[in-house]
Amino acid sequence: MKTTAPRPLICVSANAMEAAHRRSLVHATGERNVHALMKMVACIPVLLPPVGAAVDVAELVSRMDGFVLTGGRANVEPHHYDGPAFPADELIDPGRDAIVLPLVRACIAARVPVFGICRGIQEINVALGGSLHYRIHELPGKNDHRRPRRDDVTQEEVFRLNHVVRLAPGGLFERLTGHSEMMVNSLHGQGVDRLGDGLVVEATSPDGVVEGLRYNDDSQFIVGVQWHAEWQPETHELSAALYRAFGEAASRRAARRLTQTIA
Repeated sequence: MKTTAPRPLICVSANAMEAAHRRSLVHATGERNVHALMKMVACIPVLLPPVGAAVDVAELVSRMDGFVLTGGRANVEPHHYDGPAFPADELIDPGRDAIVLPLVRACIAARVPVFGICRGIQEINVALGGSLHYRIHELPGKNDHRRPRRDDVTQEEVFRLNHVVRLAPGGLFERLTGHSEMMVNSLHGQGVDRLGDGLVVEATSPDGVVEGLRYNDDSQFIVGVQWHAEWQPETHELSAALYRAFGEAASRRAARRLTQTIA
């Protein structure tokens, strides 16, 4: 009897954020992250709370078919990559750091697909021994990659296509689109500095900032992008292609899990 593979279970990382009444934290992610995933991938999404070591990462990875590492206001803390200490008022999310960094390594070991977006690309890099620039716009020769600083800025202005990225010749991104360049949005202060072990650069901005990377194993989907791919991905050729490739990898993982369960 033929068995139909189930829709893949895909974990979407959440952030710890201050509640409206400022007396407690909530675990949440922007609805855009979930809606974009469901629009582009036939899956069942579940949220991953930033609870650090309270969850056994190996067990979690064994039960999932893919992970989307979303953006967030807090930055990966510099002690994870021997960077200089943050200012006292810098937003941090230690619970997310503590679960996502080992999670990336566990996903590679178990061959579970990962799609990292904005903070997510930084987490992939740090998890594999890389480091980050704290403030790209303060570096010589670099542009300001942050969102517009006005209070009255609209969502359309925030997520508008901002600058070009050059795709690595012969790389995954170029193969998926057939293009050597793409326009992307730009909403980040930090960025990749030293590249993590086993990672290759897939896209760079004109000022040399890493905008896309992947784990150097074509049989796995471990990909990070610095732009916000979840913003209207159906209208962006490269973002759409990456979601589709991620979804296909997650579906293959779901089929393998089903086979193992039946066996």
